[in-house]
Amino acid sequence: MLLKEAAEIAKGSGVPNKEKVGKVSAEQLRKIAEAKFKDLNAYDLEQAEKIIKGTARSMGIEIEDSV
Repeated sequence: MLLKEAAEIAKGSGVPNKEKVGKVSAEQLRKIAEAKFKDLNAYDLEQAEKIIKGTARSMGIEIEDSV
């Protein structure tokens, strides 16, 4: 739900490896990871971000890396 709101999409992609439906910035990803940290099976925020990235990838949402 938080990923869909951040990417401003109604639903994820049916074929996430071919069709991308939205983008989320690294900053938005961190905020989502902070909000969901208690519910995730992660020891630190970096691991929580990796879990959220995997979920985004499986939905067809791209993560914009900030350099």
